[in-house]
Amino acid sequence: MTTDVFEPLTLRRPRTARTPARSWRKRTFDCLLACSALLLFLPLFVLVALAIRLEDGGPVFFLQPRTGLHGRLFTILKFRTMRACDDGPTVRQACRNDARVTRVGRLLRKLSIDELPQLINVLRGDMSIVGPRPHALAHDAAWRQLAPGYEDRFAVRPGLTGLAQVRGFRGEIADDDGLRGRIDADREYIETWSFTRDLWLIMRTAPLIVADPRAY
Repeated sequence: MTTDVFEPLTLRRPRTARTPARSWRKRTFDCLLACSALLLFLPLFVLVALAIRLEDGGPVFFLQPRTGLHGRLFTILKFRTMRACDDGPTVRQACRNDARVTRVGRLLRKLSIDELPQLINVLRGDMSIVGPRPHALAHDAAWRQLAPGYEDRFAVRPGLTGLAQVRGFRGEIADDDGLRGRIDADREYIETWSFTRDLWLIMRTAPLIVADPRAY
């Protein structure tokens, strides 16, 4: 990725005074869906936990601080998929055929099962079902320098899925176009948000769970 600073992105005035962070309907929907999904996937949680422990005896969950609503930090929950869990000033993104990924972890990442514990983050109020994906703190620090307007994404709760992911900006950010595309999509989501669009994004995410070439 080059070190060129992007031109500031123009954030248009939202067409409605309502915002995702203030919508009681969005928050109620998040809680109901998260509760239902946790109950539905409870047997899967148990099987995944056993598989992770049996493979290498390491911890079941990966815990890492992320930036949430209004810049507040929270601890994100994921099923552990790697042998090494980077954290600190330098965090290397997962890439295709990454040697750090375990055999169980490869399947979990391919089907996005590793993200399911974030349903607990949704219940805690750290996250939403739909919103900008949260990044590692090291990436926040680096990318806010490259892209003016990056911090606009902290005006809402981060999400399990979002407009950027539906448009294909998922996983490793390898170049400036990938970073710009993700930020553009995140900011568009915030300024054009509606509850109906959240439902549309959830429906668009469903087929990507089993057929997303950028899930690795």
